[in-house]
Amino acid sequence: MTEQTHEGVGGPVPETMDNAQLVVVGTGFRAIGDLTVEARACLEQADKVLCLIGDPLVTRHIGALNASVETLDVHYAVGKPRSASYEDMVEHILSEVRRDQFVCVALYGHPGVFAYPGHEAIRRARLEGIAARMLPACSAEDWLFADLGLDPGERGCQSFEATDFLIRHRVFDPTGLLILWQVGVIGMMDRDPGYDARPGVTILADALVASYGSDHPVTVYEASPYVTAEPRMTTVPLAKLPDTPLSAASTLVVPPLPPRPVDRELLGRLAARR
Repeated sequence: MTEQTHEGVGGPVPETMDNAQLVVVGTGFRAIGDLTVEARACLEQADKVLCLIGDPLVTRHIGALNASVETLDVHYAVGKPRSASYEDMVEHILSEVRRDQFVCVALYGHPGVFAYPGHEAIRRARLEGIAARMLPACSAEDWLFADLGLDPGERGCQSFEATDFLIRHRVFDPTGLLILWQVGVIGMMDRDPGYDARPGVTILADALVASYGSDHPVTVYEASPYVTAEPRMTTVPLAKLPDTPLSAASTLVVPPLPPRPVDRELLGRLAARR
């Protein structure tokens, strides 16, 4: 690697970096068991491993694969906006890549789902001419479909982050499956372990009652990260949702209303084209 540098997106970058590479992998949702063969190989071969897992068991397992592992959760702080934490993580990742290293970043679940740092680090690395890619993994949504016996192709599937769903007045079809993520932290802008979910959930329930009615059954779902533990699946009438215990891992599953009638004339036109 030469000593000459030029200015990159985030600072000085060597003119030539023969080894620089960024791979963002997911550990899957279930601890250790969801880790793919390809992701494991990347973790083992990397010069530097950075991770954001939230599970000490998985972090220790990654450390056994590669002793260079360092956690990114040091960038979180109570009162610190999540956007600022994510920006610090991205720069931390790029600072390691710019050292002409093969860097592997391990994120829990699917590394591209609710995971700004991974996407942004890849985008900026590519702007600097650094090879960067993402490997997919099993997400909480994959476990949701399996645990609840749902097929998103049967009635369609709409998926929104709960706070975004409310503040942007998202348009949705109540005759299709509706999944709302992070219902236990509606309105939370930083990392607050003691956050009170009830006010936000009350607003969400009121918004949904207008389309579904207060007696419509909804399910609070939490995938299990461990093979020895069962997933949480609590079904309550929509009106009772604010009284239901929630956590940062809670997802709300709203089953569809009866399907809309079929347009027979259009169906006939489609059939005639065979």
